[in-house]
Amino acid sequence: MKIPLKHLVQALAALIGLVAVLGLVQPPVLAAAHAAAGTFSVKDYGAKGDGSANDSSAIDKAITAANSAGGGTVRFPSGTYKSSNTIHMKSNVTLQLDSGSTIKGASGTGYDKAESNSNDKYQDYGHSHFHDAMIYGDKLTNIGFTGSGTIDGGGNLITGNPKSGQADKIISLTRCTNLTLSGITLRRGGHFAALINGCDHVTSDHLTIDTSSDRDGWNVISTTNVAISNANISANDDALPFKSDYALGSKLPSGHVTVTDSKLSAKCCNALMFGSETCGDFTDYNFSHITITGAEKSGLGMVSMDGANISDVHYSDITMSGVHSPIMLKVGTRKRCGNSPGVGHISGITFDNITGTGVSPSFSPTIWGQSGGNQISDVTFTGVNLTVPGGNGTMGTGVPSDSGDYNPKSIGTRPAYGWYIHNANNIKFVNSSVKFAKDDGRPAVIANAGSAISFDHFTAQRGGDSPSDLLFQGITGYCATNSVNTSGGSLRVATSGGSTQSCGS
Repeated sequence: MKIPLKHLVQALAALIGLVAVLGLVQPPVLAAAHAAAGTFSVKDYGAKGDGSANDSSAIDKAITAANSAGGGTVRFPSGTYKSSNTIHMKSNVTLQLDSGSTIKGASGTGYDKAESNSNDKYQDYGHSHFHDAMIYGDKLTNIGFTGSGTIDGGGNLITGNPKSGQADKIISLTRCTNLTLSGITLRRGGHFAALINGCDHVTSDHLTIDTSSDRDGWNVISTTNVAISNANISANDDALPFKSDYALGSKLPSGHVTVTDSKLSAKCCNALMFGSETCGDFTDYNFSHITITGAEKSGLGMVSMDGANISDVHYSDITMSGVHSPIMLKVGTRKRCGNSPGVGHISGITFDNITGTGVSPSFSPTIWGQSGGNQISDVTFTGVNLTVPGGNGTMGTGVPSDSGDYNPKSIGTRPAYGWYIHNANNIKFVNSSVKFAKDDGRPAVIANAGSAISFDHFTAQRGGDSPSDLLFQGITGYCATNSVNTSGGSLRVATSGGSTQSCGS
């Protein structure tokens, strides 16, 4: 009977461990057995770790050895490992970066060329190509990036569309299963520090990403069963976006995701985001105990631009500061997806115990659906307290223009300083408030074209020249109960367009 090599190695390690307990062997023998059982130091395969020599080949050799042995840990002792070529991950391999170790990117054109993709018209170039990365893998199982070291693009990765041989991302993985990404730091990632697409069962704890000088942090695309905790992501572009595109040639589902106890910031763009690429559906997301410090677009953004249905998403215990649009939900009609996409839908969303401070008087918190069956529906805000800049005078209360983009600025200056709600159904605010930093002449809330919009124990600051506090335009079944302004007076409610009141028990 032929016994697999890995089983023999495991038996040998166990036997030596038993003998060691009896005091019959020395620690060096134990170390050798442990190495045989699955730890592969890149230095044993020729890596110098001096920051000068190109260690890519040695790293690939160590990964191949670990994979050939049935799986193992590829260890990076303290040192700087220059990688001028793409590192190719294989199944059942974990890269362990010890304290003081860095894998560093290089200038030049030694990285794998971007592969062709017949579906690249449906998403940006960076989302369409995966080979052009510092570390790449496809259809892998049981892979990991752990330890306390760093993978650093070194300022050499491309933030736009790379030329042949240039890389635009640190980690690029497609169709992977059982991925661990924990403990390490990713810096200066080019377009993406990490890009995963079509993966399942992803675990991340204490991951740090600093791409504030480059672009995106971690793009999680068409991926299911994800648990992220204690992440610290500082990005220039989107920090932690969840997306679904057509780069792999089909609409793939996304969902069963938790993100907890994390810190996010995004200089130019979105902190915690759905989209803009939104082909396949999203369901079952839970975000809690998150701090957001800065986002020039949305703090909490959710857009369905390409036909996706987004449902069963829950935000709780989140604090935001320095965000241009604290909360934005939007259904758009871009339809940039294969397989004849329609218009999507957003429903079943809850926000609990959220505080936020906005910094743009134009980008009021917004709910923007489409008409008919594509209205945004069933959204509840409980304990959501927002402070916005204010500072505008009175203005017309007509529906602002929409350029069709996903950016909060795609919708013109909202005629409400606080919430602007358009094409929505069954939207509830409970024990929530909206205030301004500077007096504003607009209503606190305008709800336009929808039904069942209710406010219970809602507090709104009154503008000195504002015509009303709550304005309902063409709303069937609005209700405002137990709600006051910041001075304790009753809210002023105005209606138009045949709006009707309905306050059920």
